[in-house]
Amino acid sequence: MKRIDVVYAFITNERDDVLIVKNVGRNTWSLPGGAVENGETLDEAVIRETYEEAGVTIQPEDILSINEAFMSFSQHHALFITFRGRVVSGEVSIQYPEEISEVKWAPRQEAEELLPHYPYGLQKMSNASAVYYNEGLKSV
Repeated sequence: MKRIDVVYAFITNERDDVLIVKNVGRNTWSLPGGAVENGETLDEAVIRETYEEAGVTIQPEDILSINEAFMSFSQHHALFITFRGRVVSGEVSIQYPEEISEVKWAPRQEAEELLPHYPYGLQKMSNASAVYYNEGLKSV
């Protein structure tokens, strides 16, 4: 199995709505995010993916959750890392309509119903926190 890392951004607004996107291929809702590219750090990937999927630039903050799964169809061992994100610029919009059909701020309860990937709930996840620090290039 090939290992892949996938990052997501959990972003809320002043009303505590959650930013979610609807993926074209699977016709499902998710937090903005996607696969980390070769040579890319986790924080770089979550910034890029959030902009590509939702049109906003974020400041990634703490890690809220880490999940993993073995995908039998694709033969991937996926590690899913969810960051708390804060919007720093841009307007919510679809950048790649071939990948994202809808992007919206959903009330927390609606987001809970549309995002079944978090069986422990968005509220519990949003209260969790682990410090993330990109140490950059080290000559060790």
